[in-house]
Amino acid sequence: MDKITIRGAREHNLKNINVEIPRNKFVVITGVSGSGKSSLAFDTIYAEGQRRYIESLSAYARQFLGLKEKPDVDQITGLSPAISIDQRSVSKNPRSTVGTATEIYDYLRLLYARIGIPHCPKCGREVKAQTITQITNTILSLPDKTKIIVLAPLVKDRKGEHKGVFEDIKKAGYVRVRVDGIVLELDEAQDLSLAKYKKHNIEVVIDRLVIKKEGKSKEGKSVVNERKTRLVDSLETALDLGNGIIYVNLLGKNEDLVFSEHFACDHCGVSFPEMEPRTFSFNSPHGACPVCTGLGIKLEIDPDLIVNKNLSIAEGAVKPWARSNVRSTWYGRMMEAVAEEYGFSINTPVKRIPKEKFNKILYGTEGDEITVDYSLERRKGVFHTSFEGVIPNLERRYRETDSDYIQKDIERYMRVRKCPVCKGKRLKPEALAVKVGEESIDKITCLSIEKAEKFFNKLDKALSEKERVIGKQILKEIKNRLKFLLNVGLSYITLDRATSTLAGGEAQRIRLATQIGSGLTGVVYILDEPTIGLHQRDNDRLISTLKNLRDLGNTVVVVEHDEATINSADYVIDIGPGAGKDGGEIIAEGSPKEIKKASNSLTGQYLSGKKRIELIKKRKKKSKKYLEVKGAREHNLKNINVKIPLNKFVVITGVSGSGKSSLMNDIIAKKLASKFYRSFEEPGKHDKIIGVKNLDKVILIDQSPIGRTPRSNPATYTGIFTYIRDLFSQTPEAKMRGYKPGRFSFNVKGGRCEACRGDGIIKIEMQFLPDVYVDCEECNGTRYNRETLEIHYKEKNTAEVLEMTVDEA
Repeated sequence: MDKITIRGAREHNLKNINVEIPRNKFVVITGVSGSGKSSLAFDTIYAEGQRRYIESLSAYARQFLGLKEKPDVDQITGLSPAISIDQRSVSKNPRSTVGTATEIYDYLRLLYARIGIPHCPKCGREVKAQTITQITNTILSLPDKTKIIVLAPLVKDRKGEHKGVFEDIKKAGYVRVRVDGIVLELDEAQDLSLAKYKKHNIEVVIDRLVIKKEGKSKEGKSVVNERKTRLVDSLETALDLGNGIIYVNLLGKNEDLVFSEHFACDHCGVSFPEMEPRTFSFNSPHGACPVCTGLGIKLEIDPDLIVNKNLSIAEGAVKPWARSNVRSTWYGRMMEAVAEEYGFSINTPVKRIPKEKFNKILYGTEGDEITVDYSLERRKGVFHTSFEGVIPNLERRYRETDSDYIQKDIERYMRVRKCPVCKGKRLKPEALAVKVGEESIDKITCLSIEKAEKFFNKLDKALSEKERVIGKQILKEIKNRLKFLLNVGLSYITLDRATSTLAGGEAQRIRLATQIGSGLTGVVYILDEPTIGLHQRDNDRLISTLKNLRDLGNTVVVVEHDEATINSADYVIDIGPGAGKDGGEIIAEGSPKEIKKASNSLTGQYLSGKKRIELIKKRKKKSKKYLEVKGAREHNLKNINVKIPLNKFVVITGVSGSGKSSLMNDIIAKKLASKFYRSFEEPGKHDKIIGVKNLDKVILIDQSPIGRTPRSNPATYTGIFTYIRDLFSQTPEAKMRGYKPGRFSFNVKGGRCEACRGDGIIKIEMQFLPDVYVDCEECNGTRYNRETLEIHYKEKNTAEVLEMTVDEA
């Protein structure tokens, strides 16, 4: 069967259409916005393909998968399992990154666990675990007649007199020790008076040997074998006493060789657990930074948000504790006592108080006691206490409270900062100290896709033969996924970028790259405008990727308006002629050439050049007011200055990843939101923004979904519904009955139908079958009770008004 045949499709505004889609082809569904493209592609083809696949599973499995409702269509034949790749954001989870979403980070974790070389996070030395045989062979490889002392470390940089240590050494039968680098007889060492508050190092002498490469003993036995046997015995004893660590001192050179049978730094004493993939996971307690729990960021109190420096403390300069009469509050009296103790007045503006003195208000008296006068119901007194400080107080309350209200209130004085311990890298120091090709895992994840691909292409040369064999398959998977991301135009995105910051088009292309990497065949892929947000330069690579997906043996159906994509398609379906009730018909179908010849196709007329969008000839006069950004350095912005004219329609353009969003969203939008709405999100790096005084608000319109609940509709979102309810409440009948605007809301009791609680439908759970939604029998799907629906305005009740199209309204 070489076609997907659809008969009688009536989903949404589709008008009982019949259409045939060739299988294993690159098919574009086009038409004006609202014509019914998504209704055909997603709500009919995808919904039915997904439903049939899930129906083929067992009843037990189906109850967990949320089976889709059968679309309103008579018949679909030739349909394969369908996968939808739309423009919704990948994930709002702050732990989700481009690396985790594409599974590249999973392979990176495996790579570092298998061939990574651990280093000490303190001193940077390479850390290796050695067997007793390896240690013995290394020592025996020293030059002939080298004199050595085998030592077992017992005390490493610890303060104290350590008399008990010497007693334990004596009981064990040893006669020599090395104390702070000097070898002594044990009796001499016991007579020493070690400084109690100084750090000391103590090692016990296990054996003294001379390396010999040849010769025989008096009995005629090989000296080499005898020395090797003696050395092994001494090393085993030293490892046991030194908890897996041995020092071998080379006499005459005053140099120690350090060996360890564990992953531990012999110089710093830092030990490492056995390396596993979870060691490099910021979603696991085994790898995540313990301070930020793997998020890389922390909410921190910002002193600038707490204090109004133009006011005095008495006037309410400390915003969290500002009251009409500061002195009458507990915190006010504490601050007054601090001021008296450190010699400043609470009536002095903060900007005139020396910083080191005002810091006592912000950060506390650090254990120093202050004298506080108090009066309570005719009782007066004095007590002595230390002052916690405004910032420690807010941090403690934020940490300890169970109240969402208190947390939200304190968050007004906080900003998002990089974690002070991991510096935004999310992992423990031990994980960050493991290297592959001289690079740690965080250095790889902060590379762009393009640079990461170059790194891994060169990595083979830097690996040993053993490492290449172990990492061969892992590296293959990483390189393939990076290549797919490059092909969909995402060369500029870094692997550590949070998926919540991706635009809808970027998120869609990431899912597309992931699907190509899966290598599935015989699937129907349905995509929603994949070229959105993509510069024309990158279009060809994306189209080539879609064709590669087709060539694997899949049917690729794309809802698209882009001219280049339409012209590259094997088959085009044009839906129209208009939007809403004026659409839902097949206007033309066939190859791009056939569409161009179709006289009734609006798409064909624009493709053929018969119609075109004319540029406006008259533009507004030059603006006199500007918003100027100085020294923008966020992400890849190179310290640029930008001057944006106000009261104009301004477009910021450039190739994908050039820095447009970094400038607009990360710097300008966040800075203005901080100014006007006290947002706690920290703006991107820049010097300053000039001209903010010419604005009074900022509104960011992005690709985030606008509806938060199933009850949200265009009328409620735009605020029109408030006026509709007011209008109905002003009708003579409503006034006579005493109905207020709330009566006409389906969200509150009174006017709504209580049988369905204003939903209009009743959900019937079918467990392993798709849930069934039926109109409420009480209100017939109108959401309101009978009394509310009796109120009319221009012969329509509230439910009838909500069912009208915008044009009808």
